[in-house]
Amino acid sequence: MALEEDMVEIQKKVEKRFSSIGKGKYSRIIKMAKRPNEQEYIRVLAITGAGILFLGILGFAIYYIMSGYI
Repeated sequence: MALEEDMVEIQKKVEKRFSSIGKGKYSRIIKMAKRPNEQEYIRVLAITGAGILFLGILGFAIYYIMSGYI
């Protein structure tokens, strides 16, 4: 029974820690947060993809220059 009691105590600690979410200094942000619509999601996806592509091209250019091919 000791293992079961320990697990119950751990569960209570976890629940206590996360019960304060939505209260305190972050409550306003959580209340204002909303699910993005399709247009917002596509815009964020395109900007993120462009950033990843840019960093990849930049990394390849640096590799190419450092390899001595130029």
